[in-house]
Amino acid sequence: MRLVIQRVTTASVAIDGEVVGKIGAGLMVLVGVREGDTEADMQWLAQKTVNMRIFNDDNGVMNRSVMDVDGEVLSVSQFTLNASTKKGNRPSYIHAAGHDLAVPLYEAYCAEVERLMGKPVARGRFGADMQVSLVNDGPVTIIIDSLLKE
Repeated sequence: MRLVIQRVTTASVAIDGEVVGKIGAGLMVLVGVREGDTEADMQWLAQKTVNMRIFNDDNGVMNRSVMDVDGEVLSVSQFTLNASTKKGNRPSYIHAAGHDLAVPLYEAYCAEVERLMGKPVARGRFGADMQVSLVNDGPVTIIIDSLLKE
């Protein structure tokens, strides 16, 4: 699994002009599931998401997690995170997981983040054409890949 985590002051996702998920200060997380990803990958990434210290402490040092600052999380599935761009100019998505694997792992990731934080995670809708808006705070953007967790 691959995540793009952005520290935001606000973020939202809309489908057909209707906002289906919205948060204030917290994390906007794009979630890409690839073939071969497992429950262990999902667990590791959920822990990283809620515990990553990318919010400023009183001294302006990134030393607090989204839980420490009582922030919110907006999670949006994005298969294009697994694009292969090695050949030509048209990305290939052959490594992106199909619905049978991607939907359960994405939903499990959201549920685990909710469990760890003790509050709901705002979400997009898997497979929908979504419009995501956000104000990246910092900017702070972190890419995490479960293949690189050693």
